[in-house]
Amino acid sequence: MIKTCDVLIVGSGVAGVYSALNIDKNLRVLLICKENLRDCNSYLAQGGISTALNNEDMPAYMDDTFAAGNYKNDTDAVETLVSESRENIKRLIKLNVPFDRNEDGTLNYTREGGHSTFRIVHIKDETGKYLMESLFKELETRDNISVLEHCTLLDIIKTDNVCTGGICSYKGENLQIHAKRTILATGGLGGLFKSTTNFPSLTGDGIAIALKNGITIKDINYLQLHPTVLYEKDSIGKRLLLSESLRGEGGKIRNL
Repeated sequence: MIKTCDVLIVGSGVAGVYSALNIDKNLRVLLICKENLRDCNSYLAQGGISTALNNEDMPAYMDDTFAAGNYKNDTDAVETLVSESRENIKRLIKLNVPFDRNEDGTLNYTREGGHSTFRIVHIKDETGKYLMESLFKELETRDNISVLEHCTLLDIIKTDNVCTGGICSYKGENLQIHAKRTILATGGLGGLFKSTTNFPSLTGDGIAIALKNGITIKDINYLQLHPTVLYEKDSIGKRLLLSESLRGEGGKIRNL
């Protein structure tokens, strides 16, 4: 089987879906995911999204970010994160993401570990779920975006050392997707671990495919693991995440 599109996006988390929604509507976009559309780690996020409160808060936000990264951060990445944060929250609001608000209609902020002030926008304690449901609903309105579930990327297609799409497994058959541009938004490899807050199907396929094809991977020596997971004696695989906002709001986690 062969499909063609302008842009192939691999991964249905916020990176992949938000990319799809920000691509020119005149381009044909095909978004594929390994399992169901909602089987992405973004859907599981609880606490919220950090953002600069205003221009005056940007230096403190940057300082907090550098401190949390033990001052090994990529300076350009931190500057981009901070300077574009408010604009992206506004764009998410335009996409009908229902962030919690105060009685006067202003955004309600909480605090998470590593932040010196309350600058986390949130939706109850299921920010990821509500965020992704809003983005999925917007996907349904876009005639230029198609979604293929249960479609696993096996490798990329290269022509003269340029990526021109992907080879996938779909419904028990090989599927070739030819695309002018390909975005790997496949997430991490938490599913490889016995104890994880991730969906077990997320096993770092995109990273492995990139390495195989000589695509530059940045900071692969750093692996992000959530510091607090609910211990369940007989549980194997995806476990309940204990939100960062627990500490940010002053809570203490104790062994009893």
